Amino acid sequence: MLAISGILVGGLTGLIGAYFQLSIAMMGQLKSYIFTLWQNSILWQWGFPVLFSLICILVSLFIVKKYAPETSGSGVQEIEGVLSNKRILRWKRVLPIKFIGGVLTLASGAVTGREGPTIHMGGAIGEMLSRKIKIEEGFTHTFIAAGAAAGLAAAFNAPLAGILFVIEEMRPHFKYSFMSMQCVILASLSSTIVLRCIIGQEQSIPMTVFVQTPSLESIWLFIIFGAIFGIMGVVFNKYLIVSLNYFSKLKPRTYWLNITIVGIGLGLCSNLFPEIIGGGYEVIPEALKMQIPVMLLGVIFLLRLGTTWISYGSGIPGGIFAPMLALGTLFGMFFGHFAQIYFPGTVSHPAIFAVAGMSALFAATVGAPLTGIILVAEMTLNYELLLPLILTCFSATIVSYLLGGKPVYETLLLRTLRLAKEKGENIITNRKEKSPRKIRKHHPGA
Repeated sequence: MLAISGILVGGLTGLIGAYFQLSIAMMGQLKSYIFTLWQNSILWQWGFPVLFSLICILVSLFIVKKYAPETSGSGVQEIEGVLSNKRILRWKRVLPIKFIGGVLTLASGAVTGREGPTIHMGGAIGEMLSRKIKIEEGFTHTFIAAGAAAGLAAAFNAPLAGILFVIEEMRPHFKYSFMSMQCVILASLSSTIVLRCIIGQEQSIPMTVFVQTPSLESIWLFIIFGAIFGIMGVVFNKYLIVSLNYFSKLKPRTYWLNITIVGIGLGLCSNLFPEIIGGGYEVIPEALKMQIPVMLLGVIFLLRLGTTWISYGSGIPGGIFAPMLALGTLFGMFFGHFAQIYFPGTVSHPAIFAVAGMSALFAATVGAPLTGIILVAEMTLNYELLLPLILTCFSATIVSYLLGGKPVYETLLLRTLRLAKEKGENIITNRKEKSPRKIRKHHPGA
């Protein structure tokens, strides 16, 4: 029964994830269509993108703050809070608000990713099904974790990364048993199958598939490269929290004024400098195909750091995985170009560093190197690069740890709990859920 339920959780999550992506694409097409109606007007060329981004941001934040404040941001920390019995999951609110708010946010050009919303919605689907089919107490958490795994798999077309994410990132919060892991695995697989039936089976990140592992002479370069990302991970996490604290301390009128400025800025950037906004799915292929000048890669990297912090700090619903992948790609290409100049013959193409950079920033920031390695390998299909990915990710993780870096979702959860306690929110719980292993002693047929 639990195996069938896992397939059901994954299938529904894959369906929601697929239509979430299609809805974002439809919003983009709608924007392009409306823009072409009066594209000869200079006023329209500049005014419409600003108006579109501003409306999307304002509507998204309004429904989030009014109906489900917990849908702000990524949602991963909310799932971890539920699994550790410190938060509750209001699935009836989370599902519609995260879906609509996430679509509007990503359509606005904000620098966020789709994985946060799909993980949160996947967990909500798990919670919903656990209530609808009235499973035994103790397996609700299994359904929620399975939904989260399915959500990551649906966001990136990466089933193994979804499984590893639960094992590695949610390790302190998830109760392990053979049956629970079986449910998680089946959910991730079924989610990916449904997604591929609807969206297709193309690479999540279209790029060259390298058929040869870099030479052993280049190992030291990847270790140094990873160490740089270890430092970046600590800085990234620190200023992400700084941005969140800045926006959360503003008075309502000042807050909405700041949000208006953000919306206007996104609209203007869509015309002036589109590479520094959006989740990163447009700028990543450009960088990998070397369509961006080397020095401009560094400029875009720095500017996207700022737009990522501002976007996430504002409280809009959206993840940080995709923006981190873009940042890793940009800096990886930048580093790779100079590595080829000063150390010719060590690496055949700078894009190898881009692939390693995607996983390294994820590992340093999230504190989940295995997930970062497999996620990027699945998204790019570059399984021959596993050795440099491992070297880079573990170097990044070790340096981040030595510098006192904390996993970003652990920090975000602690911050969420502190703020909720201060505000007296009613979505904190201390309920304890029995372990599935204990339940099986009382229910042999489970």
